[in-house]
Amino acid sequence: MDFAKFQRLVEARPGFQTMESPTASGEYFSDSCGDMYNFFLRVGPGAVIEDISYFTTGCGFGTATCSLVVELAKGKTIEEAASITNADIEAQLAGYPEKKKDYPERALEALKVAIDDYRAKVASGSVPDYGAMSAPPRPVVASAPAAQTPSNGKITISLR
Repeated sequence: MDFAKFQRLVEARPGFQTMESPTASGEYFSDSCGDMYNFFLRVGPGAVIEDISYFTTGCGFGTATCSLVVELAKGKTIEEAASITNADIEAQLAGYPEKKKDYPERALEALKVAIDDYRAKVASGSVPDYGAMSAPPRPVVASAPAAQTPSNGKITISLR
């Protein structure tokens, strides 16, 4: 487990806040430990999650896991966010301790409820069908230029 990243997530709690006027929200209550997870989504054209935040009564693992879901879902379409898996979350921390392996499942259940809330609102007409609207172009992430060390010992950057 990447304990340093876990600690940063617990201390900074990225995405830990309620959202005013979300497009959709979803809550999950864990009977096993009493933790509550709630995700808030702001959805825009192309059904892209423009903003996502959460509130949890969970411990550090709940907080860190929800922050990872925020990182993984923000900027994705509703369909892409719905396909986030436990393994995707676990990979972000290089695994979870055996007794904490159910945290990704809990957080994803809350995200699923929020996504279902969005879909129900679209079906009822209470929010626009953002999926039918053209999405703005997504930024292209360029790979870093390759550093090369020629025989003269000077480093040159090759821009392709």
